[in-house]
Parts: sequence; C-alpha cells; structure tokens
Amino acid sequence: MKPAPFEYHAPETAADAVDLLAELGDSAKVLAGGQSLVPMLALRLAAFDHLVDIGRIAELKGIERRDDAVWVGAATTQATVGADADVADLVPLLAKATPLIGHFQIRNRGTLGGSIAHADPAAEYPAVAVALDAGVEVASRRGRRTIAAGDFFDGFWSTTMEADELLVGVSFPGWRGRSGFAVEEFARREGDFAIAGAAIGVQLDGDDRIRRCAIALIGLGSTPVRAAGAEAELTGRSVEDAEPAEVGRLATAGLDAVPEDLHGSASYRTRVGATVVARAWAAATMDARRG
Repeated sequence: MKPAPFEYHAPETAADAVDLLAELGDSAKVLAGGQSLVPMLALRLAAFDHLVDIGRIAELKGIERRDDAVWVGAATTQATVGADADVADLVPLLAKATPLIGHFQIRNRGTLGGSIAHADPAAEYPAVAVALDAGVEVASRRGRRTIAAGDFFDGFWSTTMEADELLVGVSFPGWRGRSGFAVEEFARREGDFAIAGAAIGVQLDGDDRIRRCAIALIGLGSTPVRAAGAEAELTGRSVEDAEPAEVGRLATAGLDAVPEDLHGSASYRTRVGATVVARAWAAATMDARRG
C-alpha cells in the first residue's frame, strides 16, 4: 500500500518547525528518522495531512556533555549515540541499549528523539530514559520546558507533549562511583521488538551495599514501567543478599495491564520479564563491583 496524500514541509530551524506545528495543529505530524512513522503511513495505520521533516535542522543534532549529564539532540541518529565516547563514559546504559535497537540500517536512520516521541513501550530508549530520570526538552511558541521522563509517557504511543510542541533534546544524568548497568531483553528474532526486557542501573557503596538502583521494564505495560517498589526494597541491602531471581520476582510482582497478543499471554510475558530482570541485575551488579 501507499500512504494517504500529505503535504511535506522541511523547515531549516527549530523555530520554523515550531511555527508550523502551531499553525497546522493536529493535522501535522513530525517526521524524524521515519523508521516507525513511515511504515505506519505506508500500511495506512496512520494518516496526516502534513508531515514536518526535522531531519535537516542542525540545532537538533549532536551530543553535548553538560556537567554531570549528557544532552542528546532529538534528530541525532541512534548510530551516532552508540558510537559517542561521552555517552559510553557517562551514560553507559544508553550505550548498552543502542545495539539492541532493530538492525544497523534502522540505527543509521532512526533518531533518539524519534524513539522517545514515538513512545513504544517495547522500545529500548524510552525505558532507559525512565530508568535514568532523564529530562525531555520540548519547545513551542510559548517557550521551552523540560518534562521528567517518568511524566512524559502516558499511554501506548502517547505522551504528555502538546500538539504544538516539538521534542528538541533529552538530558540523561550520569551516575558516578561504583555503578553498573545492563540491558537484557528477549525477542523471537534478532531485531524484533522485545517480548519483555529490562534496563537496570545499580550503584554500590564501599561495603557492597546498594546505594541506589533503577529498574525499568520493557514491553510489560502501556508505557515503560519503573519498578519503584522493587527499587525501594533493594536499596540499602547488601548486594550479596539481593539474589537475581528474587529481584526478578520483586520487579514483576503486581504488574497490571501487561500486553497480550499473538506473541504471548500476559502471564508468559511476566515470566519472561522476571527472567530478563534477573539476568540484567546479575550483569549490572557484576559491573558495579568491578567498577
């Protein structure tokens, strides 16, 4: 099939893009890398009268180290994120998640901002943003504001951005000290969306007690799920006493609205989720103890 007819716009600045969104309203959709939107348009799962292509806007591209955080422009490709030294040094969870996204052809075109704005609960970057308490920067004619990642995703393919707002960048806080990170997921084929996954960070003190931890679940809800109860239960405990299997059970206990489809029932996804959490926890704690 072919997409329904639309008018194409290619603004050269973020201000021009924001003006277009303000003028066109709900009839417009932002086009970034197009790796999610274009297939949906081609299958006519979505249709818009106007597409606003931000791929030529230089100010929306790039990676900057800002104090103890890394800012990534919305139009920065996933391949660029995966190869960046500052990302690897300060936000290793983001670096570890990148190779799991689709295939290299997708990462060469897909953008970080496109993945965040698309808000697929089975995607890696939204889970990383939630786990690390990232700040999502958006712009409109009213100015700019930063939305906490935990407040940004509010449903399947849905965010709290207004129709006239443009995602311009995401700031990921870095963790210092004895910190370890891991991303694990299970998919039926390499490159497929995960049936379930987990993005985990762990920070230890000098006595191998858990100073803080972050556990975000992939594909187990209508949004990326932060396992806040499990984090609270684990914080302060000796890492030796936090068995991976127990962490998996804690992180997936009490989940509601777990998706069900032809790839698996809710109970199956939950069991897989507990397993990938256990694997990610083991890898992250090993990483932290080495560091």
